[in-house]
Parts: sequence; C-alpha cells; structure tokens
Amino acid sequence: MTDHADEGSDTEGLTYADTGVDIEASEDATAALLEAFGSDLTTEYAGLLDIGDRYLALATDGVGTKLLVAEAIEDFSTIGIDCIAMNVNDLVAAGVEPVAFVDYLAIDEPDDALTNEIGEGLAVGLEQADLTLLGGETAVMPEVVTGFDLAGTCAGLAGKDEILEGKAEVGDALVGFPSNGIHSNGLTLAREAVTRDHEYAEPFPLNPEVSIGEELLRPTRIYTDLLEPMRAHDVRAAAHVTGGGWTNLSRMGEHRYVIDDPLPAQPIFEFVQSEGDVSDEEMHRTFNMGTGFVVALPEEQAGSLVAETDGQVIGRVQEGDAVEIRGLSLF
Repeated sequence: MTDHADEGSDTEGLTYADTGVDIEASEDATAALLEAFGSDLTTEYAGLLDIGDRYLALATDGVGTKLLVAEAIEDFSTIGIDCIAMNVNDLVAAGVEPVAFVDYLAIDEPDDALTNEIGEGLAVGLEQADLTLLGGETAVMPEVVTGFDLAGTCAGLAGKDEILEGKAEVGDALVGFPSNGIHSNGLTLAREAVTRDHEYAEPFPLNPEVSIGEELLRPTRIYTDLLEPMRAHDVRAAAHVTGGGWTNLSRMGEHRYVIDDPLPAQPIFEFVQSEGDVSDEEMHRTFNMGTGFVVALPEEQAGSLVAETDGQVIGRVQEGDAVEIRGLSLF
C-alpha cells in the first residue's frame, strides 16, 4: 500500500473519525457502559456463564452501515451471512463452538421481498456455521427506524479446558487467515471514499465483472472451521480482525506483534485508499487489509496448523507493545 495522505495533497485524506466513527470514543463509551452495571467480561470476545462442566457463551453484533450499500443497490441476499459471521467469529476467537442464533430485524415498514432476501442470507450463514436458528424478532418501528437494521445474538458452548487462554506468549508464531474482502467493518469510511466520484452501480474498476456495490457486499467469511485445528495445535489466543483493524492483535496481550509476511490485501482496499486519499495507518487501523483472523501459537505447531488450513505464518510475537506491519507501528 502507498500513503495517499501525503503533505501537500490537493484532496483531504479521509479518516474513520471524519466520517463520524471514532474508535477510541466508542471504546470509552463501551467501558463506561460496563462500569455502570459492574460487568466484567471473561474474554475479549464473549461473555461466559459457568453452567457446571461447561461454559455458556454469548456474543451479539450487527451488520452496521454495510446495510446502506445493500439498500443502495437493492441486494439484501448476503447481509444475513454477515450477521451470522460477525457473531460466530467472535465466539471462535474465544475458543467457543457456536450452537444457536437469534436475529433481530428493526424496520420502518413491512417489506416481504426485503425480509425474504435477508432470510435467505441467514439460512446460508446458518448452514456455513452449522448453527440452529432458535427464533428472532421483526419489529416495525416507523418513528424510530429509517430503513432497517439487522443484528443478532449467538450462543455457544465450550468445555472448561477448551476456552482459549487469550494471551499470546513471546516467541509465539502468528498465523493469519484470509478475509473475503472488506467484511463488515469500516463501511462508513469505505462508503464515503468510493462515492466521492463513483456510484455503487458502476463496474468496479479493478474487477469490472462486478459493481462497486457488489464488491463491498462480499459477505464476511465464517471461521468456525478453524475451531478443531486451533484446539489440536495448542492455539493460545486469537484475534478477529474487525473494528479497529490490526490493533485487534493487542487483545491477545501486551506484546510486539511483528507482521513480516502479511497476506495480500484484496483490490477493494487499494480502491478505497485511492478514492478516499486514506493514509496507510488509517487503512490498517480501520480495515482487515486481507486478513480476517489471526492466531498465536507455539512456533513448533505453526507449520502443521498451516498444512491443515488455508492459513499462513505471517509473523511472530516479541517483547514490546505495538503492531508492526507494512512499515507501520500501530499502538
């Protein structure tokens, strides 16, 4: 990637905060919410409830402003997959097997075609994740919602010896797994960037077989297939690379994460960066940049994990406190 926000540029480089999403402020607000009722999350990605010989885990998330892209090109067929993925991937990052899901659709007016397409996407996501849909809620709220919003909650189960430690160790290898593209984070920045001079319906310049909107809507990859190999190869910690981009690796502990062989970023990231004049640092703080999931494990186990999956050794854990990737140091 090249830095498009050089001093002297004729156009102002976009940041996520400029578009209305301040990651640090969001994290502060979340911390304040938890402090208000004394909650103490037991993992970085899911809450755990001790139910005897196992843990019941819960994760909840939505699709975010990716919904606006779907609405703009009137294609709602994949956002259900995103809703499933954003929840189950958090459970996988904790070492938990997702088992059941409920969805929540808030809409300003009933729309059979819309809800049917969303349902089709949910069905695909459920099949990919091997999940059961236990129910859900569709709320018609014209005075509260403009358009619609989609979110869900996923329940998972894990034996007490199956939960990941959640902490990497110095000397560990880092194995990264490819994303499908932009997934479901950073869309507020991406939308602002690509619509400066383009319409969603236009052909995507780096792959004219699809439109810009279709490229942005590529569904979030579901990583439940990694659970078994993660357990078999003594993975200590995992990071689901979502909001906050590559800074998510710090959720595996205060270390220096040196990424010296990153997976390639898909063309959509180059396009967003160029169209929005976004700096390299902002891109890596906002987007997954081609890698949707990262695990830390003993170096001697990394080769066999890679051989059994589509992962790649992308770096290592050292002493320090930063994420170093493509010439950047993220804190």
